[in-house]
Amino acid sequence: MEGTYGVQLGVVLCLGLLMRFTWCQTNANAVSAVYIVTLKQAPTSHYNDELRVKSNQFKHGKSNRLDKPSNNISRTDLRNGSYIARVHDSILRRTLRGEKYLKLYSYHYLINGFAVLITPPQVEKLSRRREVANVVLDFSVRTATTHTPQFLGLPQGAWSQEGGYETAGEGIVIGFIDTGIDPTHPSFSDGISENLYPVPEHFSGICEVTRDFPSGSCNRKLIGARHFAASAITRGIFNATQDYASPYDGDGHGTFYLLMKFGGDNLTIIELVSNKFHENIHPVTPRNGWSFFFSKRRSSSLEWGRHTASTAAGNHGIPVVVAGLQFGNASGMAPRSHIAVYKALYKSFGGFAADVVAAIDQAAQDGVDIISLSITPNRRPPGIATFFNPIDMALLSAVKAGIFVVQAAGNTGPSPKSMSSFSPWIFTVGATAHDRVYSNSIVLGNNVSIPGVGLAPGTDGDSMYTLVSAIHALNDTTAVNEYVGECQDPSSFDQDVVKGNLLICSYSIRFVLGLSTIKQALQTAKNLSAAGVVFYMDPFVIGFQLNPTPLGLPGIIIPTPQDSKILLQYYNSSVERDAPTNKIVKFGAVASISGGLTANFSHSAPKVMYYSARGPDPEDSFLDDADILKPNVVAPGNFIWAAWSSLGTDSVEFLGENFAMMSGTSMAAPHVAGLAALIKRKFPTFSPSAIGSALSTTASLYDKVGGPIMAQRAYANPDLNQSPATPFDMGSGFVNATAALDPGLIFDLNYDDYMSFLCGINGSAPLVLNYTGQSCGVSTTNGVDLNLPSITIAKLNQSRTVQRTVTNIASNETYNVGWSAPLGVSITVWPSHFSIGSGEKVVLSVLFNATMNSSVASYGRIGLFGEMGHVVNIPLSVIVKMSHNNNTSKS
Repeated sequence: MEGTYGVQLGVVLCLGLLMRFTWCQTNANAVSAVYIVTLKQAPTSHYNDELRVKSNQFKHGKSNRLDKPSNNISRTDLRNGSYIARVHDSILRRTLRGEKYLKLYSYHYLINGFAVLITPPQVEKLSRRREVANVVLDFSVRTATTHTPQFLGLPQGAWSQEGGYETAGEGIVIGFIDTGIDPTHPSFSDGISENLYPVPEHFSGICEVTRDFPSGSCNRKLIGARHFAASAITRGIFNATQDYASPYDGDGHGTFYLLMKFGGDNLTIIELVSNKFHENIHPVTPRNGWSFFFSKRRSSSLEWGRHTASTAAGNHGIPVVVAGLQFGNASGMAPRSHIAVYKALYKSFGGFAADVVAAIDQAAQDGVDIISLSITPNRRPPGIATFFNPIDMALLSAVKAGIFVVQAAGNTGPSPKSMSSFSPWIFTVGATAHDRVYSNSIVLGNNVSIPGVGLAPGTDGDSMYTLVSAIHALNDTTAVNEYVGECQDPSSFDQDVVKGNLLICSYSIRFVLGLSTIKQALQTAKNLSAAGVVFYMDPFVIGFQLNPTPLGLPGIIIPTPQDSKILLQYYNSSVERDAPTNKIVKFGAVASISGGLTANFSHSAPKVMYYSARGPDPEDSFLDDADILKPNVVAPGNFIWAAWSSLGTDSVEFLGENFAMMSGTSMAAPHVAGLAALIKRKFPTFSPSAIGSALSTTASLYDKVGGPIMAQRAYANPDLNQSPATPFDMGSGFVNATAALDPGLIFDLNYDDYMSFLCGINGSAPLVLNYTGQSCGVSTTNGVDLNLPSITIAKLNQSRTVQRTVTNIASNETYNVGWSAPLGVSITVWPSHFSIGSGEKVVLSVLFNATMNSSVASYGRIGLFGEMGHVVNIPLSVIVKMSHNNNTSKS
């Protein structure tokens, strides 16, 4: 089977490269590209009464069947799937008679369509077919723990209330669209517990078998694994050696539980050179016609798959050992949940929508309960609304099938409207810091202390060690150049000068680009018998956040150019030189390093991180505001320990390690996916919107000491530039896992409500028909009137009444209603007091009146306070306000 797979992959690779070459040679004016074509006929899931295919095809210990991702054929409804695939082939043959094309995927479960490599003239021919609804150019996507279960209160709260960690999330399958997984990691073993751990009967997925992912890789914990790369292969950018043509995670992100290529987080990139796609990219001076982009935060872009999977559903109590040092025990949020991996993101280039849609389509067919997306598009979708794009529309069908969808907000904050997750049926998660901090510092001989990062031991006791700069410790034969100070080559230095001293090395832009590494500098220091190493930040590396990095000897990285300048000024002022020759005769600067292995715990947590994308939710490419609150909530995403691929090379500092510390909204989303699994287990009949409501209405507005949650507002000195978080920073607030399991009241929505919302967008009827195969009716809804657990009004023209319907899922209870109005708005809520029986509904009406003219967003809240202790929180956001005094205002 492995040999067969290799032949098939080789054929696809060769076909992709050959067809690209042929088109370029025969028709220079017709450049081929991948397009996603949707048909007018509805997908198969829309015809299923129950919408969820229940099958018992995959059982632990049975055959590991070989998947063929380029066909994307349903295993659970082979007749319908193969028939629709044949229809797709027939349309292509009849439309493009005798012409060259390459079909990559047939989609049939969530959307009815296919991905195909064609030229612009062929696009025109397909667009004219009566069966064809829409033709969209494929687009790129990018990737947006130990202590966080305690910080979220799981051991004494949600876990203990539902039977402990040994049952947390049991029977729930979380599907990860990410960079794959390392099946050998202990976080994904099924032998941790002696309790029975059966594969859920409703799941019908399979595990691919390849050389990188051999038979037996899956078990009762990791129950499904596939990969999707046809779009990348046809472009000729897929590197089978580096990217692994299998579900194996060579990046680490997928294993990390939390990050993902759609949510983009990390390592600085040269987009046009490496074709990686990351968030937080900012242009730097172009050179030789190439544009360079550098991310604001450094962490791996490729190891996310494992990291995200372990954060959500990794096993409980797995020791975190990095660089031979113990950092506690790790656990996923729902450690008894099952994991299914759909690899659609890769180290070399990120990913493409055609592959992601295929992965989502397959996950839904297989029967996952939750989809976790730590990925976001590289740019806002064009057209009349951001919601109309192949990924979001496929996810809408997934929601119709009862699947809860979680997506990272993106790492493009802190600017307003930087949100990269748009649709109301997607639960969007921003990132916060939690209370665990690893701090390191260096104390100079002049008693100045400089903070830094580095998971490193300190120097011995109170002893002070001589500081020696690398550029002052060169061999006589070494020529001075701009890179030698990076300490990459031990042969360049005089060991007699360095031995027993603290070696000072430069952290330049080459580290950001991966051309130089901390690991190699540490090896240089060890070879020279240095007592430790001190990295200072090059002044040209601006606004760059380093995750704490493991160092195998006493060391520290000074993360800012400002503090680095203090170190260098002290060092240079302490050097004694011979006046005639200017040679150094004495290194007078001394220092000690405190070490950063012990965690400290901050009171100012959680706080919204500067990189976390912010609302308002952009409705279209013109940045008009949608009446939708984004993000929905925030969760831990900064400095998160989680599982890592030991073969991952994207972050050299963690090469060979089983765990890594990462940051980003891609880390936050899997936390919520795991918490959603706890809710789904307790309330198996909850709709996706009910799960989102439970997470939203119970979210916390306050930090550990009862103060308001703060939000960082700038890249530079973010802790000095922060203010209380608004709903556009944190959504409904910081997730409260325990309270979410007992929300009292819920706000529910269904597929028809979302359809009515889409139909209410001006000019959307043709797009709705194209994507869903359904015509818009007479009745439509706008975003304000969706029964969401929040109210966002982009433009309030004088007054407006908004209604919300709550459903009681608890026992009979009486509620009092309180509220605080946004600035420039008066509100009235009725009823202000109500009793509601179990299973009953109550309609709340909220009258908004603008009392001033303003285009500055303002915020308020409605609180429902039950006599049994339930508290339901409804955030209010009003952006543009036009009072009755402005008679010329337009709505």
